[in-house]
Amino acid sequence: MWASLIAVAGTLLGSVTTFLLQQRSTDRAALRRDRLTAVTALTVALADHRRAMWVREDLRLSGADAAAYDAARARSHDTRSAITAPLTTLSILAPALARVAQDAATATYRLRDAESPQALNAAREAAIAAGERLTREAAKTF
Repeated sequence: MWASLIAVAGTLLGSVTTFLLQQRSTDRAALRRDRLTAVTALTVALADHRRAMWVREDLRLSGADAAAYDAARARSHDTRSAITAPLTTLSILAPALARVAQDAATATYRLRDAESPQALNAAREAAIAAGERLTREAAKTF
């Protein structure tokens, strides 16, 4: 009789252990997927804003008409706003990436008020490099 009780207890303990290990694995996979989604959304938002800012500032530097500049400015406001959610999500889900993610956003924001076309291109290149750094760090982290 004791042997049967021990066998049943062992079976139950094994089942509970297997369930807990599977649950932990599922949770880790979900967190990894959510982190990857946040990084992807942020890199897309940064690229969109970088492009919008380059167009906006290029129009300003070339002396384009006010209507074209105003449209580009409105677009850049939309793309900047689109950075907030994935940046916040990534900072919460992957705190190890928060600094490099913020650096990538800041580098993108620096395209604003460029003093010359050369400065605009330099800021664009720096923003691209910061975005690539974010991707590399995310690859290491995940």
